[in-house]
Parts: sequence; C-alpha cells; structure tokens
Amino acid sequence: MSNKSPYILLVDDEPANLILLEELLHLKGYTTFSAVSGNEALSLARVHRPDLILLDIMMPELNGFDVCDRLRKDPTLQTVPIIFLTALDDDTSRIKGLEMMADDYLTKPFNSRLLLAKVENILQLSQMRSQVVSTEFNQQVKEQSKRQIAAAWEANEYLSEKFHLFVPEQLLERIAPQGVESIQLGNVTEEELTILFCDIRGFTAIAESQEARETFEWLNALFTKMSDCISSHGGFIDKYLGDAIMAVFDRPNSHARDAIEASVAIQKSLQEFNADRHKYNLSSPVNIGTGIHTGIGMIGTLGSDRRMDSTVIGDVVNTASRLENFTKIYGCTIIVSEKALLHAREFVNSINSHSDSQEHLLLKCQLPGKAQETLISSSQTTVMDSQLPSANYYYRWIDRVTPRGKQQAIDIYEVWSSSSPDCEVKQLTQALFNKGIQGWQAGKYVAALGYFQQLAAQNPVDTVVNLYIERCQQKLGLLPGDQNPNY
Repeated sequence: MSNKSPYILLVDDEPANLILLEELLHLKGYTTFSAVSGNEALSLARVHRPDLILLDIMMPELNGFDVCDRLRKDPTLQTVPIIFLTALDDDTSRIKGLEMMADDYLTKPFNSRLLLAKVENILQLSQMRSQVVSTEFNQQVKEQSKRQIAAAWEANEYLSEKFHLFVPEQLLERIAPQGVESIQLGNVTEEELTILFCDIRGFTAIAESQEARETFEWLNALFTKMSDCISSHGGFIDKYLGDAIMAVFDRPNSHARDAIEASVAIQKSLQEFNADRHKYNLSSPVNIGTGIHTGIGMIGTLGSDRRMDSTVIGDVVNTASRLENFTKIYGCTIIVSEKALLHAREFVNSINSHSDSQEHLLLKCQLPGKAQETLISSSQTTVMDSQLPSANYYYRWIDRVTPRGKQQAIDIYEVWSSSSPDCEVKQLTQALFNKGIQGWQAGKYVAALGYFQQLAAQNPVDTVVNLYIERCQQKLGLLPGDQNPNY
C-alpha cells in the first residue's frame, strides 16, 4: 500500500459504535471520517472519495442497502470497496449484501482482529486493481506487473500468516490438508473431542457501566489469559461469542483431562486478573462459568460457496453449552459431564498403570443407581495428579439432569481447584454431603435437609448445598411454589 494513509468512511447511527471503530482504526494508522446517516454518508463520499466504507445497515430514512445501491450507480464512487458491518446476522441479509456487490459482510459484535485483516486485505486488493486498470500495455507495464505480482505474493504470505489468527492450525489441518487453497465447502472430519464453553457472568451490566473502548481493553486482556491457558493444555479456540469462548480439545486420549485442567488454570488466571482489575475500571471481580463435555463432533466448513466458516458441530457442542448454563443455576464455576470425567480418569489411570507412582483418583461421592456402576464407586477424598501440583483438582456429583433438547439424563459434576478457598471444608464434609445426596435420592427429605443444613453451617457459601436445602424445603412444603430449575 502507498505511504498515504487510506481514508475510511464510517457510517453508523450509533455514536458509540463510531467511537469504537475510530479508536481501532486510528491505532493502525488509518484516517477516518464519520457519518451518522445514509444521506450524510453520500455527501461525504462525494467530497472526499474514501478508499473504503464501513457501512451499517439499520439506519433511519436511508438504510445501508440503499446507500450501497446509490454508490454502485455513481460512476465516480462505484468502485469504492464497501464492508457491511451490521447486527443483521441472517442469510437473507447476507445474500442481499453480496448481491449489491459489497466486498464483505461482518456482523456485530465483531472480532477486531478479523475486521482489521479484512480492511487491510481489501485496501491492498483495491489498490492493486486500480494499478492494473491504469497501466498501459508497454514494457513499463510489464515491469510494473512483475512488481505487483511480487507484492501480491508477499501480501498473500502476509495474509496467510494473519489467517492463522482467525483459523487455528488444528482446524486448518482438517479443512485444508493441502494448504489454504484447498479449502472448500463441505470439508469435514468426525472424531471424539472435548468441548469447553466459558461465559463471563454479568457482562451486560459491566459493559453498560463503561465506555466501549474500556470494555474492549479488559475483554482482550482477559481473553489473552484464557487463550494461553487453553493453548498450553493442547486446546484451541474455535470462536469468540461476544463475552464467551468455545474451545476444542483434540489430543488423542488426553483431550478430556486437557480441557478440565485448562478450566482450572483459567480460574487461577482469573484470580490474577481480578487482582489487577482496577486498572480496567472494574469495581467488582469478574466471574466465569465453564461447561465441559466429551463426545463425537464434526469439524469442517459450513455455509455457502459465497460465505463459509470453519466450525465444530454436534451434540457434544450443544451439551457443553448447556452445562455452562447450569453453572448459573448451581452457582458452580466449573461443571463437567460424567462422560468427560470418565475419559479423564481412564487416561490418568493408564499413565499410572505404567509408572511406579501411586494411583490417584478424584474426589467422589457414593450414590445408588447407574453412576455407582461406572464412575462413582468410592467416597474417598483424593485428588487427581496431573504431575503438576498446581493443576490438582477435585470433583463431586451434584445432579442428574436432562438438558434442553436431549432425551437422556446425564450426571453432572462440580470441579474445583485444590487452591480454591473452600476446598478444604468441602473435603472434610464430603461424607456428610454424600449422606445428604443419598437421602435426597431415596426421597428421605427430612433427613437430607438435616444433613444439608449441617453442611451449610460449616460452609455457608456452598451454593450446591444451599440449592438442595431449597429443594428439600419445597418437597416438604416449607417453601411456596416450585423453584426447581428449568432445564
């Protein structure tokens, strides 16, 4: 690109969005000017002729589609690149945007890195096309074309490097085994994976109390810490979902253990982040809920020939998302499915069977029924050893639920780190917790309530215990209505 700073026209009827885009683009050296309506955008475009337009769709009087249509009919502006940046996330709108010859279509909330890469790519391509059109068929043209080809190749290599920021290497290996050029719609592989969903609690309230750029600053700082925890345990981030993360763990045999240990590491990094939260204008600590499930997933390209995305789909993804939602109901930081814990234990036991070290189990409680035949066979209070003392963690059974959209019930477990504040009291009271759960399972609600009230006296912040106290009181008619969670 030339030394001249490209002019980018920003069109959005929300001033906060314009401020955020201006900050983001100015940091990359771009010059911007803004319009809060379609008519103002057309006027500014005719005066300044921008190098690129970032165009919102939903605006009063003249919407983004109408603006794009008029620009494409204007001989002096019809070649200006246009990127739709909108909250409209439906296929009909995407298709309409492409039919109107927009250069790209991004939805809000957007990934800032992806947006910057798109802007840079389109500006480079626009400049190269302009050069090709304006050159003459002579030796100078040939020499210039050679330079352009070299520049395009260099730009392609640069963009390939940037591409890895948006599509992890583990995904590319599956959807593009012969290189990026081999990506096509329908490339898919099916395999056993562990999916981790993380979600920031109370994000909307936090964002409303801050300037947009402040929110972006601490979100990126926190996501960087979380990403480090995920990648250091063999996982990769499939996508950012606003204030949430979906991560995939795919290392053969160990992917469930990797995901659980990554979730524990994330909670530890969150403590470090919260210790410095005041520099991000955060008055209260940030809290995160995590759901983990193991199962068969399909990794591939999804969409259309004009717009596709790499993703992971399957019941394993949906269930992990449901487990993350359960953390809000049970007040836990990490909830894991029985299938994920079984997979993790099998891997750890296979390691210990080939070593001289003592076998380590997980904290567990004894219950009747199917679970006793599989995972829950002892009431010992022990710890999984990942050969890294800081990664030790415990779990306990908390419920059998039928997540929305599923036919079969699954057992779910709370996981916590050995360094968590109430870890010791949970270990010391595990036998009492087992009795309370057994009473609840047997329908002996008076006895169960007594056990849980004893537990609450020793650990008042145990949210699972407090939930079972309410459930017992409801069964005994001590509380009005049915407050059981709607799964």
